Amino acid sequence: MTKQITLATCLLFCLCAAASAQNPVHYALLKQTAIGGEGGWDFLSIDGQNRTLYIAHSTQVETYNLDRDSLMAPIPNTEGVHGIAIADREGHGFISCGKSNSVLEFGLLKRDTIQRIPVGQKPDAILYDDASHHIFVMNAGTNNISVLDAETGASITLIALDGNPESGVSDERGHMFVNIENKSEVAKINSNTNTVEAVWKLAPGVGPTALTMERGSNRLFIGCANEKMIVMNAANGKVTQTFPIGKGVDAAVFDPFSKLEFSANGEGNVTILREPEEGKFHLAQTLQTQRGARTITYDPHTHDIYLVTAEFGPTPPPTKEQPKPHPSIVPGTFTLLKYGPGDKPPAVPYR
Repeated sequence: MTKQITLATCLLFCLCAAASAQNPVHYALLKQTAIGGEGGWDFLSIDGQNRTLYIAHSTQVETYNLDRDSLMAPIPNTEGVHGIAIADREGHGFISCGKSNSVLEFGLLKRDTIQRIPVGQKPDAILYDDASHHIFVMNAGTNNISVLDAETGASITLIALDGNPESGVSDERGHMFVNIENKSEVAKINSNTNTVEAVWKLAPGVGPTALTMERGSNRLFIGCANEKMIVMNAANGKVTQTFPIGKGVDAAVFDPFSKLEFSANGEGNVTILREPEEGKFHLAQTLQTQRGARTITYDPHTHDIYLVTAEFGPTPPPTKEQPKPHPSIVPGTFTLLKYGPGDKPPAVPYR
């Protein structure tokens, strides 16, 4: 009898798993929040413990209460802001300020300024590594990475690269990975010794910008400018799958609970990949968003995703300084977009 029950239970589990794998994903728009202001934007980051969303926006960082679905006071004086790193164990946040070649350190609870730290030229993406308790700042203008102590903000070292660092991701086990955009490569870095261990080619991917990771299976997802998503084994650099995605990808996230990977494409959609069977991803949904919504983050508690964009005006004529100008941004139209799953799983505690 026990054996029969066990076999029946296993069969039921397999049938449920198969049915779940075949069910399509239905993310849909939940809310639009007008932020306003002027200028461009870049990365979004979520502090899951303090339930705060941070949005890089021109000269300031917008802050948003996730539980109340409402805006809070912004963090000013972050000219040319690109990214926000959350060091939750230390209680500190770090903002890369591209126009002042600096990082602004602030407290996560009061969002008060602690200090301003000089780094390399044109700091762009920034991330926290939980294993080493280091902050890594991608200096696009000097082809290196500034390494900071997350507790004190002190500069530890510079990691030289043979190319332009873009976005990065940590495996939280002693390694981080960085897109080398102009070389179409990914660098694997030991986050304890702050040394480059390997550099891997991304072919057929060209111009990598977005980067996220499924840590449980040690798998990287790399969004490229030639409209390809590269799935890579983070242990050996082997490309295992390639998917077509939309134009203008700039950021990607992976939700380990739902096993979904999201790629934000500036043309106005999100490519959502799902893992119905171990190691094999499939296209689950192409979510229509809005033009310009090219950066993304997700709430690990609710599984909602957030993007930002604005309305666009005419494109100015090319100049020597700007041979490929971007369309103008209509002032006052900057907007936060919140999407959630129709088959939404129950909320789980953050970490």
